[in-house]
Amino acid sequence: MLVLLPPSEGKASSGRGAPLKPESLSLPGLADARAAVLDELVELCVADEEKACEVLGLSEGLRGEVAKNTELRTAGARPAGEIYTGVLYDALGLSSLDAAAKRRAARSLLVFSGLWGAVRVTDRIPSYRCSMGVRLPGLGALGGHWRTAMASVLPEVAGGGLVLDLRSSAYAAAWKPKGEIAGRTAGVRVLHAPTRKVVSHFNKATKGRIVRALLSAGVAPKGPAELVEALRDLGYVVEVEAPARAGRAWSLDVLVDEIH
Repeated sequence: MLVLLPPSEGKASSGRGAPLKPESLSLPGLADARAAVLDELVELCVADEEKACEVLGLSEGLRGEVAKNTELRTAGARPAGEIYTGVLYDALGLSSLDAAAKRRAARSLLVFSGLWGAVRVTDRIPSYRCSMGVRLPGLGALGGHWRTAMASVLPEVAGGGLVLDLRSSAYAAAWKPKGEIAGRTAGVRVLHAPTRKVVSHFNKATKGRIVRALLSAGVAPKGPAELVEALRDLGYVVEVEAPARAGRAWSLDVLVDEIH
């Protein structure tokens, strides 16, 4: 099972660990694309704070994020699972998983990123600010920048099992499973059952709980149909929209009564 996650806007501080070693990151086939984004992002933030704020979409209160980006090569690095915070990651609670579930998380979770492309939760990275929706002056839209590199790397990473896609649309733009892989890919929406509407905070928290439950139970569905069974066994109410033809991803709606 491969679980595709979005990052979080908010991130923990880098801390005092050893600095980034780009060559140590997973998915080495993304190295050149990572270097291109890192070089331009650091150069932009060092050269022109005002322009950097504009490009990164930062409000006045987030101006300090530019300074953070100027130190990406020298700042301390921590496991990505500690850097990413926010609603989904709080609900996932990586640090409180038991040892076996942590090993499953290390193998199964892949976090998409405007700066790194995609990283494992064990990859050591510094805190940064650069969403997939950013358009850098030189490289252009990051979703488009990552697409070619991802297309060559991700099919092998996906292996032969389920791909559980929990990314937001901006991060989904960087890689869209195709063909046989798409046929064993499932996207999930979380709906408030009484209204049948997506509520952002509630949606993210429930997705985090779903991933935690799968990891804790040691469940490794081989495809979307097995995922539906596993989620129902874990107590979730799931509605299924199976694809009309082969080579299309499945869509699952998880219905939850309470928003919390």
